[in-house]
Amino acid sequence: MSDVLELVDVSVVRGGHHLVEQITWSVAEGERWVVVGPNGAGKTTLLQIAATYVFPTSGNAAVLGEKLGSVDVFELRPRVGMASASLSERLPRREKVLDIVLTAAYGMTATWRERYEESDEDRALFLLDQLGMSQFVERRFGTLSEGERKRVQIARALMTDPELLLLDEPAAGLDLGGREDLVRRLGRLASDPIAPAMIMVSHHVEEIPAGFTHLLMIRQGKVLAAGPIEETLTSRNLSLCFGLPLVVKQKDGRWSAQGLPLGS
Repeated sequence: MSDVLELVDVSVVRGGHHLVEQITWSVAEGERWVVVGPNGAGKTTLLQIAATYVFPTSGNAAVLGEKLGSVDVFELRPRVGMASASLSERLPRREKVLDIVLTAAYGMTATWRERYEESDEDRALFLLDQLGMSQFVERRFGTLSEGERKRVQIARALMTDPELLLLDEPAAGLDLGGREDLVRRLGRLASDPIAPAMIMVSHHVEEIPAGFTHLLMIRQGKVLAAGPIEETLTSRNLSLCFGLPLVVKQKDGRWSAQGLPLGS
């Protein structure tokens, strides 16, 4: 397997402050990674590097075999699918759900004068169906619930048949039902052998779908642990990461964490 993402001693500095510091990490084809850590740990910065929107201050970063700084990122970006809260804010609420997904084929956020092939529409409809949104294709994006908008964003991220899929806290803001529905669908995607390599950022281990294979744990911009999820997602590591005693459990491919009672 070749690496779809390779970071070597990568640091990102803003205003004299390290957002991430000397990160070395690689993601291979077929792997499904989750990145966890406290607020401000640098998780979103790593995802923005993988999406080619942030360049390292020092170190080397290669995305899909192309070194950042020596490649036209506008040619590279269609090969990377991304769903994030910041992107969602740029999607017009007046657009129909089908058009929200279709416009990804041209790297746009709204329809203009572009024309789509029948195959484009067929793919958009297929992806929306896979994510349980086939009955919403004519609805305006702005009328959807938060959970429904998240599923549309993931369909949009998959529209270009990317080689790398990036998900920035996809379950954030969802109620229990919405979270579990999304996590089940992401688990099905993660289990698909022809699905792209995946990197998902999350604060909560309960949001990790079944089928995710690896975990990167970061704290204060540095790697605390990285590797196969069963070896890396331990009570000790998670306690060190979040700075309080935590107990990690796994059941039926899903994870949970709970703090020890005070005084224990």
